[in-house]
Amino acid sequence: MDAKPRAVTTLIFTSILIFGMPCRMRAQDGKTQYPSMAPLEQYLMDQTAEIALARTAAPSSISDGAEVMVLGREGYTTVVEGTNGFLCIVGRSWAQGTDNKEFWNPKIRAPHCFNAQAARSFALIYLMKTRLVLAGKSQTEIARIIATALDKNELPALEPGAMAYMMSKQQYLNDRDKSWHPHVMFYSPGDMEKTWAADDPNSPVLMAKDPQERVTVLFVMADKWSDGTAAPQM
Repeated sequence: MDAKPRAVTTLIFTSILIFGMPCRMRAQDGKTQYPSMAPLEQYLMDQTAEIALARTAAPSSISDGAEVMVLGREGYTTVVEGTNGFLCIVGRSWAQGTDNKEFWNPKIRAPHCFNAQAARSFALIYLMKTRLVLAGKSQTEIARIIATALDKNELPALEPGAMAYMMSKQQYLNDRDKSWHPHVMFYSPGDMEKTWAADDPNSPVLMAKDPQERVTVLFVMADKWSDGTAAPQM
């Protein structure tokens, strides 16, 4: 598989988480394995384990000083106050587009560490999406409510310089690519394909457009996981 399809078939948050996860895919042939939401318990984690997993998204020099949020029955709450402006969070399956076949996959765990600009803007889409999921909204309703919120500026505009680390060796992005590759994501409201030379065969920069969150996500591959161990080659 060449680089672009692999980038488009991965999570993470999107992209998710929310995140602009790179697993935004078209509706696929065949019956989906995850037709509806599993029992909530399957998406929840032990709080201590979730904090530790969230911090694996970025090198410890960043994640040790980051705010950490964990998922509960009513949404995400802050359990560790940060000092450096970063936000670390473990995205679940609904960070993906509502038309994704793994939207309800309870195995997905996608650690992200957002910088301050992304935490104040892009990450809020995922947090809103989570509240809608836990309120029992359908995928169609979620897509409509998010679109309306963006149209009415009820969600803040994407801040310049918004980015996120996604370098956890323990991440599970989808059933096909599992942990995929460590990478850093940059979010832009415009088309960055030309200005960044994204998806050029000789460029380390990959790109995926996220129409529901209305951003372009640029992926810069890393050769190490956040713990410093070597990552597999592309």
